[in-house]
Amino acid sequence: MKRKTSIRYFLSNSVRGIWNNEENCWYFSATDIVNIIVETKDPRRYWNNFKRRHNQLSSFCRQLKIFSRDNKEYLADVINEEGISTLFILIPSKNSRDVQNWLKGKLDPVDEQSKKRAYELFGSELIDKSLVGTTKCLQQIHSYLFGGLYSFAGQIRTKTISKGGFTFANGEYLPDTLKAVDKMSDSTFPEIVSKYVEMNIAHPFMEGNGRTMRIWLDMLLKERLSLCINWSKINKKDYLDAMEKSPVDEKPILLLLDSAKTNSVSDREVFLKGIDYSYYYEEIDE
Repeated sequence: MKRKTSIRYFLSNSVRGIWNNEENCWYFSATDIVNIIVETKDPRRYWNNFKRRHNQLSSFCRQLKIFSRDNKEYLADVINEEGISTLFILIPSKNSRDVQNWLKGKLDPVDEQSKKRAYELFGSELIDKSLVGTTKCLQQIHSYLFGGLYSFAGQIRTKTISKGGFTFANGEYLPDTLKAVDKMSDSTFPEIVSKYVEMNIAHPFMEGNGRTMRIWLDMLLKERLSLCINWSKINKKDYLDAMEKSPVDEKPILLLLDSAKTNSVSDREVFLKGIDYSYYYEEIDE
Protein backbone atom coordinates (compact mmCIF):
# COMPACT_ATOMS: atom_id res chain seq x y z
CA MET A 1 0.00 0.00 0.00
CA LYS A 2 1.42 3.36 -1.07
CA ARG A 3 1.95 5.92 1.65
CA LYS A 4 0.21 9.24 1.28
CA THR A 5 2.80 11.99 1.39
CA SER A 6 2.85 15.58 0.26
CA ILE A 7 4.84 18.75 0.04
CA ARG A 8 3.04 21.99 0.75
CA TYR A 9 4.40 25.51 0.74
CA PHE A 10 4.09 28.47 3.06
CA LEU A 11 5.63 31.63 1.57
CA SER A 12 7.99 29.52 -0.57
CA ASN A 13 9.11 27.38 2.39
CA SER A 14 8.43 23.70 1.85
CA VAL A 15 6.64 21.65 4.49
CA ARG A 16 6.74 17.89 4.12
CA GLY A 17 3.73 15.92 5.26
CA ILE A 18 2.74 12.28 5.72
CA TRP A 19 -0.70 10.79 6.28
CA ASN A 20 -1.16 8.57 9.34
CA ASN A 21 -3.79 5.94 8.50
CA GLU A 22 -4.23 4.78 12.09
CA GLU A 23 -5.04 8.25 13.41
CA ASN A 24 -6.62 9.50 10.19
CA CYS A 25 -4.68 12.76 10.18
CA TRP A 26 -1.70 14.53 8.63
CA TYR A 27 1.67 14.76 10.34
CA PHE A 28 4.17 17.40 9.24
CA SER A 29 7.93 17.58 9.53
CA ALA A 30 8.65 19.22 12.89
CA THR A 31 11.75 21.01 11.62
CA ASP A 32 9.84 22.31 8.57
CA ILE A 33 7.12 23.70 10.84
CA VAL A 34 9.71 25.31 13.12
CA ASN A 35 11.32 26.83 10.04
CA ILE A 36 8.13 28.73 9.12
CA ILE A 37 7.23 29.96 12.60
CA VAL A 38 10.67 30.76 14.02
CA GLU A 39 13.42 32.86 12.46
CA THR A 40 16.41 30.58 12.98
CA LYS A 41 19.29 29.42 10.82
CA ASP A 42 19.21 25.93 12.36
CA PRO A 43 15.60 24.70 12.77
CA ARG A 44 16.74 21.14 13.57
CA ARG A 45 18.82 22.26 16.55
CA TYR A 46 16.08 24.63 17.70
CA TRP A 47 13.50 21.81 17.59
CA ASN A 48 15.69 19.30 19.42
CA ASN A 49 16.35 21.76 22.24
CA PHE A 50 12.71 22.85 22.36
CA LYS A 51 11.18 19.37 22.63
CA ARG A 52 13.53 18.48 25.50
CA ARG A 53 12.11 21.40 27.47
CA HIS A 54 8.45 20.69 26.65
CA ASN A 55 7.41 17.14 27.43
CA GLN A 56 3.75 17.95 26.70
CA LEU A 57 4.55 17.78 22.98
CA SER A 58 5.20 14.04 23.11
CA SER A 59 1.50 13.19 22.69
CA PHE A 60 1.40 15.13 19.42
CA CYS A 61 4.67 13.84 17.98
CA ARG A 62 5.76 10.71 16.21
CA GLN A 63 8.82 9.45 14.41
CA LEU A 64 7.91 8.45 10.88
CA LYS A 65 9.88 7.93 7.69
CA ILE A 66 9.78 11.04 5.57
CA PHE A 67 11.63 12.19 2.49
CA SER A 68 14.72 14.26 3.20
CA ARG A 69 16.29 16.95 1.03
CA ASP A 70 18.36 14.29 -0.78
CA ASN A 71 15.07 12.57 -1.76
CA LYS A 72 15.78 9.57 0.48
CA GLU A 73 13.61 8.44 3.37
CA TYR A 74 14.74 8.80 6.98
CA LEU A 75 13.04 8.56 10.36
CA ALA A 76 12.25 12.08 11.53
CA ASP A 77 10.14 13.89 14.10
CA VAL A 78 6.69 14.76 12.80
CA ILE A 79 3.88 16.65 14.50
CA ASN A 80 0.12 16.77 13.91
CA GLU A 81 -2.09 19.85 13.59
CA GLU A 82 -3.10 19.77 17.27
CA GLY A 83 0.57 19.79 18.18
CA ILE A 84 1.22 22.70 15.85
CA SER A 85 -1.53 24.67 17.64
CA THR A 86 0.26 23.91 20.91
CA LEU A 87 3.50 25.18 19.41
CA PHE A 88 1.86 28.53 18.71
CA ILE A 89 1.00 28.84 22.40
CA LEU A 90 4.54 27.99 23.44
CA ILE A 91 6.34 29.95 20.70
CA PRO A 92 5.10 33.50 20.01
CA SER A 93 5.28 34.09 16.27
CA LYS A 94 4.18 36.84 13.91
CA ASN A 95 3.26 34.09 11.44
CA SER A 96 1.04 32.08 13.80
CA ARG A 97 -2.33 33.20 12.43
CA ASP A 98 -1.20 32.92 8.80
CA VAL A 99 0.19 29.42 9.37
CA GLN A 100 -3.00 28.30 11.10
CA ASN A 101 -5.08 29.66 8.22
CA TRP A 102 -2.73 28.01 5.74
CA LEU A 103 -3.22 24.65 7.45
CA LYS A 104 -6.98 25.11 7.16
CA GLY A 105 -6.74 26.09 3.51
CA LYS A 106 -7.92 29.67 4.09
CA LEU A 107 -5.00 31.59 2.60
CA ASP A 108 -6.09 30.85 -0.97
CA PRO A 109 -9.42 28.97 -1.05
CA VAL A 110 -9.44 28.64 -4.85
CA ASP A 111 -6.04 26.96 -4.88
CA GLU A 112 -6.79 24.74 -1.87
CA GLN A 113 -10.16 23.58 -3.18
CA SER A 114 -9.01 23.04 -6.74
CA LYS A 115 -5.90 21.22 -5.49
CA LYS A 116 -8.07 18.76 -3.57
CA ARG A 117 -9.98 18.11 -6.79
CA ALA A 118 -6.70 17.64 -8.66
CA TYR A 119 -5.71 14.92 -6.19
CA GLU A 120 -8.93 13.08 -7.05
CA LEU A 121 -7.90 12.77 -10.70
CA PHE A 122 -5.29 10.09 -9.89
CA GLY A 123 -6.47 6.74 -11.22
CA SER A 124 -9.97 8.09 -11.84
CA GLU A 125 -12.16 8.02 -14.92
CA LEU A 126 -13.31 11.60 -14.44
CA ILE A 127 -11.69 12.76 -17.69
CA ASP A 128 -12.59 11.17 -21.03
CA LYS A 129 -9.46 9.32 -22.15
CA SER A 130 -10.58 9.39 -25.78
CA LEU A 131 -10.07 13.15 -25.72
CA VAL A 132 -6.51 13.09 -24.30
CA GLY A 133 -4.27 15.63 -26.05
CA THR A 134 -7.16 17.80 -27.25
CA THR A 135 -8.61 21.14 -26.26
CA LYS A 136 -11.78 19.33 -25.16
CA CYS A 137 -9.70 17.32 -22.67
CA LEU A 138 -8.14 20.53 -21.37
CA GLN A 139 -11.60 22.03 -20.94
CA GLN A 140 -12.77 18.98 -18.99
CA ILE A 141 -9.81 19.22 -16.62
CA HIS A 142 -10.29 22.97 -16.12
CA SER A 143 -14.00 22.54 -15.52
CA TYR A 144 -13.38 19.81 -12.96
CA LEU A 145 -10.69 21.77 -11.10
CA PHE A 146 -12.43 25.14 -11.04
CA GLY A 147 -16.16 24.44 -11.36
CA GLY A 148 -17.98 26.62 -8.81
CA LEU A 149 -14.76 28.53 -8.11
CA TYR A 150 -14.49 30.42 -11.40
CA SER A 151 -17.63 31.42 -13.32
CA PHE A 152 -15.73 30.68 -16.55
CA ALA A 153 -14.56 27.17 -15.58
CA GLY A 154 -14.01 25.12 -18.75
CA GLN A 155 -14.87 28.03 -21.04
CA ILE A 156 -12.51 29.26 -23.76
CA ARG A 157 -11.77 32.95 -23.28
CA THR A 158 -12.82 35.58 -25.80
CA LYS A 159 -10.63 38.37 -24.44
CA THR A 160 -6.93 38.82 -25.21
CA ILE A 161 -4.72 38.44 -22.14
CA SER A 162 -1.07 38.98 -21.30
CA LYS A 163 1.37 38.17 -18.49
CA GLY A 164 4.81 39.52 -17.73
CA GLY A 165 4.86 41.54 -20.94
CA PHE A 166 3.94 38.55 -23.16
CA THR A 167 0.61 38.59 -24.99
CA PHE A 168 -1.03 35.19 -25.47
CA ALA A 169 -3.05 34.17 -28.51
CA ASN A 170 -5.54 36.80 -29.65
CA GLY A 171 -8.98 36.06 -28.18
CA GLU A 172 -10.71 36.74 -31.50
CA TYR A 173 -8.73 34.06 -33.32
CA LEU A 174 -8.30 31.65 -30.41
CA PRO A 175 -10.74 28.98 -31.72
CA ASP A 176 -8.69 28.65 -34.93
CA THR A 177 -5.45 28.60 -32.92
CA LEU A 178 -6.75 25.75 -30.75
CA LYS A 179 -7.87 23.75 -33.78
CA ALA A 180 -4.32 24.01 -35.13
CA VAL A 181 -2.89 22.84 -31.79
CA ASP A 182 -5.30 19.88 -31.76
CA LYS A 183 -3.97 18.78 -35.15
CA MET A 184 -0.33 18.75 -34.05
CA SER A 185 1.42 15.37 -33.93
CA ASP A 186 1.93 13.94 -30.45
CA SER A 187 3.50 10.51 -30.87
CA THR A 188 7.02 11.32 -29.59
CA PHE A 189 8.32 13.13 -26.53
CA PRO A 190 9.62 16.19 -28.47
CA GLU A 191 6.31 16.42 -30.37
CA ILE A 192 4.32 16.31 -27.13
CA VAL A 193 6.49 19.04 -25.58
CA SER A 194 6.00 21.18 -28.71
CA LYS A 195 2.25 20.71 -28.42
CA TYR A 196 2.42 21.68 -24.75
CA VAL A 197 4.36 24.84 -25.63
CA GLU A 198 1.84 25.82 -28.28
CA MET A 199 -1.06 25.20 -25.91
CA ASN A 200 0.66 27.44 -23.38
CA ILE A 201 1.01 30.18 -25.99
CA ALA A 202 -2.72 29.78 -26.69
CA HIS A 203 -3.53 30.06 -22.95
CA PRO A 204 -7.22 29.23 -23.49
CA PHE A 205 -8.62 30.30 -20.09
CA MET A 206 -8.77 33.56 -18.18
CA GLU A 207 -7.13 31.89 -15.14
CA GLY A 208 -5.84 28.45 -14.18
CA ASN A 209 -4.00 27.66 -17.41
CA GLY A 210 -0.70 26.41 -15.97
CA ARG A 211 -2.22 24.10 -13.35
CA THR A 212 -4.61 22.64 -15.92
CA MET A 213 -2.04 22.21 -18.69
CA ARG A 214 0.50 20.37 -16.55
CA ILE A 215 -2.14 17.73 -15.73
CA TRP A 216 -3.11 17.70 -19.42
CA LEU A 217 0.55 17.14 -20.37
CA ASP A 218 0.94 14.25 -17.93
CA MET A 219 -2.23 12.60 -19.23
CA LEU A 220 -0.94 12.93 -22.78
CA LEU A 221 2.47 11.50 -21.92
CA LYS A 222 0.89 8.63 -20.02
CA GLU A 223 -1.49 7.77 -22.84
CA ARG A 224 1.06 7.98 -25.66
CA LEU A 225 4.36 6.96 -24.05
CA SER A 226 3.55 5.49 -20.60
CA LEU A 227 5.52 8.36 -19.06
CA CYS A 228 4.80 11.36 -16.86
CA ILE A 229 6.79 14.25 -15.41
CA ASN A 230 8.09 14.10 -11.85
CA TRP A 231 7.47 17.79 -11.23
CA SER A 232 9.13 17.61 -7.82
CA LYS A 233 12.45 17.24 -9.67
CA ILE A 234 12.03 20.57 -11.45
CA ASN A 235 13.06 23.78 -9.73
CA LYS A 236 10.41 26.49 -9.89
CA LYS A 237 12.70 29.20 -11.29
CA ASP A 238 14.18 26.82 -13.87
CA TYR A 239 10.69 25.89 -15.04
CA LEU A 240 9.40 29.45 -15.25
CA ASP A 241 12.54 30.63 -17.07
CA ALA A 242 12.29 27.78 -19.60
CA MET A 243 8.60 28.42 -20.23
CA GLU A 244 9.27 32.13 -20.71
CA LYS A 245 11.80 31.28 -23.42
CA SER A 246 9.70 28.52 -25.02
CA PRO A 247 7.79 30.67 -27.57
CA VAL A 248 11.10 31.37 -29.36
CA ASP A 249 13.26 28.48 -28.12
CA GLU A 250 11.76 25.14 -27.03
CA LYS A 251 15.08 23.51 -26.20
CA PRO A 252 15.33 24.64 -22.52
CA ILE A 253 11.88 23.32 -21.59
CA LEU A 254 12.42 20.15 -23.64
CA LEU A 255 15.67 19.39 -21.81
CA LEU A 256 14.16 20.26 -18.43
CA LEU A 257 11.12 18.02 -18.89
CA ASP A 258 13.25 15.26 -20.37
CA SER A 259 15.45 15.27 -17.26
CA ALA A 260 12.40 14.75 -15.04
CA LYS A 261 10.40 12.22 -17.04
CA THR A 262 9.57 8.93 -15.33
CA ASN A 263 7.68 5.73 -16.06
CA SER A 264 6.19 5.77 -12.53
CA VAL A 265 2.80 6.65 -13.99
CA SER A 266 0.94 4.56 -11.41
CA ASP A 267 2.77 5.95 -8.40
CA ARG A 268 0.29 8.01 -6.38
CA GLU A 269 3.09 9.64 -4.43
CA VAL A 270 4.74 10.98 -7.60
CA PHE A 271 1.36 12.30 -8.73
CA LEU A 272 0.47 14.02 -5.45
CA LYS A 273 3.90 15.63 -5.09
CA GLY A 274 3.60 16.75 -8.70
CA ILE A 275 0.30 18.49 -8.02
CA ASP A 276 1.80 20.31 -5.03
CA TYR A 277 4.79 21.47 -7.07
CA SER A 278 2.54 22.44 -9.97
CA TYR A 279 0.47 24.67 -7.71
CA TYR A 280 3.63 26.07 -6.14
CA TYR A 281 4.80 27.23 -9.59
CA GLU A 282 1.76 29.53 -9.65
CA GLU A 283 2.42 31.14 -6.28
CA ILE A 284 3.81 34.67 -6.32
CA ASP A 285 7.12 34.88 -4.49
CA GLU A 286 7.20 37.32 -1.62
